Amino acid sequence: MFPDAFRKRIEKQEYIDSGQLLAALGEESPVSIRINRDKWEGVPLNSAPVPWCSDGYYLDSRPSFTFDPLFHAGCYYPQEASGMILGEIFRQISSAGEYARILDLCGAPGGKSTHLSSLAGEDRLLVSNEAIRSRAAVLAENLSKWGIPNVIVTQGDPSAFGRLTGFFDIILADVPCSGEGMFRNLSVRTEWSEASAELCALRQKRILMDVWPALREGGILIYSTCTFNPAENEDNIAWLAVKAGIESLRPDFSEYEGITEIERGKIYGYGFYPGKISGEGFFVSVIRKTEAVPGKHGRTVRRQDSAGVSGEERAAVERMADLPSERLVKHRDEVIALPCSKDDYLRIADEVKIVKAGTRILKSGGVPLHDLALSVKCRTDSFPAVNLAYGQALAFLGRSVIAPENIPRGWNLVRYRGINLGFINNVGSRINNYYPVEWRIRQQIPGEPGADIIKWTGYNQPGRI
Repeated sequence: MFPDAFRKRIEKQEYIDSGQLLAALGEESPVSIRINRDKWEGVPLNSAPVPWCSDGYYLDSRPSFTFDPLFHAGCYYPQEASGMILGEIFRQISSAGEYARILDLCGAPGGKSTHLSSLAGEDRLLVSNEAIRSRAAVLAENLSKWGIPNVIVTQGDPSAFGRLTGFFDIILADVPCSGEGMFRNLSVRTEWSEASAELCALRQKRILMDVWPALREGGILIYSTCTFNPAENEDNIAWLAVKAGIESLRPDFSEYEGITEIERGKIYGYGFYPGKISGEGFFVSVIRKTEAVPGKHGRTVRRQDSAGVSGEERAAVERMADLPSERLVKHRDEVIALPCSKDDYLRIADEVKIVKAGTRILKSGGVPLHDLALSVKCRTDSFPAVNLAYGQALAFLGRSVIAPENIPRGWNLVRYRGINLGFINNVGSRINNYYPVEWRIRQQIPGEPGADIIKWTGYNQPGRI
């Protein structure tokens, strides 16, 4: 089942019980989700809590998430349980009430970025980056659905962030790796080789050195992989300690059974090994930057908006959303609420391509944008609400024509079980569906919920959510 070179290495590898690990990797992967408490107070049926994440739950089977409107509304995110330890780390390293700039360097598809967005809250800025264009689009989509207005999505190489000297307080580098922790997946096992693992370790070193200048003195870097390979894990942190001034931190995970502390001199990391924990394989290390950052913390760039936000547009935004008016800008024909000061936004924009910044609210002509519908800051009392049944909700998400009864003329918010899905516009002769065409469900859509959806969401038990 497993590559010979991998088996031979883990049989000799410190901290690993190879027999226990291989047996666990031969079993099915646990299914887990993390709830967006800014949108949904539900508890999944037949679930068990993830010990280190108060919003994480293990499901007893994998439902068809594609055919659950609550998934598209951003009520939860299917995320691997081991990676949810990020919440506990963030709680231990951050101070309440302090403004902070946070970078998720390798953010796609969005599991850890949506988590960081929730953890950061309204008073901190999250920059979520992905180097590959197509994956950056997926990242922006998932963060839009999550709906918390504290995020800038970027598309750039790690080296671009190195030019933002000392700009970030916290950096998460969940780096590309050889993927041994995902060996329950046959395709991952098939693609693995010793040579590819060596290349991964070299690339990880480059990523660390490229982004290191962007971290301020005293800032925190969280380094993680989904592999068991020491060359990609603790060896990389030991290598960084030779190249830069760091202090390896020891988060307190003592109340969580099964997390293994890995010690290499004064370097500490934490292994999540299937068989000891319920989740996939994972490694994380937390370090503090102890060296001084030379020069200024980035450049202050002053540019004029090509077109200012009019008084009429400001008044419309005030009716539609609870977002700070001082952060409104006009980009082309759209009014956008930035998640940070204009100076911070411009400093980032000067070095890396911005895919999405904050919340897109309004288009010329008074057209409300989909971002607004999914934002937790949308004022739902400013639009008539149309609650859709399951089949109608999926039809809307497939961008089909829907015809709910007795809806007012003009713009309406469509909802499912009280959660916003998007906008429709009743123009009298027809109802226009404004769900983004690139996000639509492409599979054949069922008219009624399948047994798996009923099983875990309690579709026929409204009191559950």
